[in-house]
Amino acid sequence: MTSCKRCMQVGLLALAAFWAGAGMAQSYPNHPVRVIAPFSAGGSADTLGRLIAQKLTIYLKQPFVVENRPGAGGLVGAQVVAQAPPDGYTLVISGVASHVVALALAKPPPFDAMRDFTHIALIGGPPIAIVVHPSVPHDLKGFVAWAKAQGAPVPFGSPGVGTHGQLIAEMMAQAVGIEFLHAPYKGAAPAMADLIAGQIKVTSTTLATASPQIRAGKANAIAFTSRTRVPDFPDVPTFTELGYPQLLASTWFSLSGPAKMPEDIAVRLNTEVRRALQQPDVKERFRLEGIETADYDQPAFTKFVAEESKRWTPIVRKSGAKAE
Repeated sequence: MTSCKRCMQVGLLALAAFWAGAGMAQSYPNHPVRVIAPFSAGGSADTLGRLIAQKLTIYLKQPFVVENRPGAGGLVGAQVVAQAPPDGYTLVISGVASHVVALALAKPPPFDAMRDFTHIALIGGPPIAIVVHPSVPHDLKGFVAWAKAQGAPVPFGSPGVGTHGQLIAEMMAQAVGIEFLHAPYKGAAPAMADLIAGQIKVTSTTLATASPQIRAGKANAIAFTSRTRVPDFPDVPTFTELGYPQLLASTWFSLSGPAKMPEDIAVRLNTEVRRALQQPDVKERFRLEGIETADYDQPAFTKFVAEESKRWTPIVRKSGAKAE
């Protein structure tokens, strides 16, 4: 009899824990959610983060408030979230820049991308664009000849130290035999502004950031790191077709939270982000900017982050890119 009573007590406790968890997911969120964008306003992390935050605000009926915390290739803002309570009320627009590339360059890294975060959902990613001022040749052969004729390393802007933009530009320089001098910015938008003003002649940034200026004729793209040509920019080649398949990459962004978030909250957020990605306005926005995504559930997305880290970390360390 005593054994049966104990079994009943254990069963009731397990049932209570199950319903408590279910209730937590149903009641979440019951106040505003803070979403850290670890780059400056106007860049891809910021614009994609705000797009998803708007959808989550509608779906979950609480404000998802985006806060920009740029610095150190995304590490500054990401570390804020790594140290936050794992209750689902502090999230980060994570991605390959902040959670793979910058970590591989940091000595020592301020956090572990897998151990210190709950990876929730993939948002998507544009290719990197090597973009030049209109005064500079924008076919690759002409650009390389121009760069070699400068007599000194050519300054290039990127969204910051340790970003995918820096990495791709450094890899390109090695591949084509030119010298670049890194000019890191606190985000993609200020780098793009200086390019348009002629303060720098080259920047390496996401197509999502560069596309309005390319369309306006204020900047030209040499090539994209996409797998195939972007339909809205059919005249811009890919690096792969130009003979540099190592320059194939997507600067993906995602939603993550602190480690040990309640599983039911992470799964609910994953479901709502995937719902947002299916909306016609989001699909059209992604098409215009060449953004690719995938429909990963939360465990599959966590596996994707681990695979991307395994792929890019050795490439970063061999590339010659340096944290500054």
